[in-house]
Amino acid sequence: MLRLFMFASFLALLAGPLQAEEITGTAKAIDGDTMVVGLTTVRLLGIEAPELSQTCTSKKGKLQHCGDLARQMLDTLTKNVKVRCKTDGKDADGTPRAACFAGPFDINEQMIAAGWAFAVLGEVLAYARAENFAKARSEGIWLGTFVSPAQWRKDNGAQ
Repeated sequence: MLRLFMFASFLALLAGPLQAEEITGTAKAIDGDTMVVGLTTVRLLGIEAPELSQTCTSKKGKLQHCGDLARQMLDTLTKNVKVRCKTDGKDADGTPRAACFAGPFDINEQMIAAGWAFAVLGEVLAYARAENFAKARSEGIWLGTFVSPAQWRKDNGAQ
C-alpha cells in the first residue's frame, strides 16, 4: 500500500508542471502578442503579431507602425476588464504561453480576427478560421502590405 501511495505521489509530481495554470488580473500589452496579466508576463498562444517596431503600408501606400497598432489593439481588448489566461506550456525563454479571455471572448482569436495578428499554423484551428476572416475583410494589416513577423525579425537581426 505504501508503494502504491509513493508511486501515485511521484506521478502527481510529474503531472503537476504539465497542468494548465490560470493567471488572472488586469492586463497591459507589451506588444501585439505579449502582455502582463497581474504580475505575470504572458505570451498569447497560437498567434504571432507584428514586432513592436515593425512597419507596414496602408492600402494607399502610407507607412504605418503596425507593431504599435497591434499593441494598441491588444490594450483595447483588455482595457478595464479582468483577464483570465489558461497556460499551455512555456516559450524557450520561459514565458508562459496562454489562451487569454476577457469575459467570454478569446483575446488571441480577437487579435487575429481584427487583422493585427497571424495564426500560428497547426496550433489552434479556430485561429486559422479567424485569419481567413480577417483576410477576406481586409482587416488590420491585411488592408495593405507587410512582411511576416518572422521574416521581419530575420531581415532586422531580431530574435
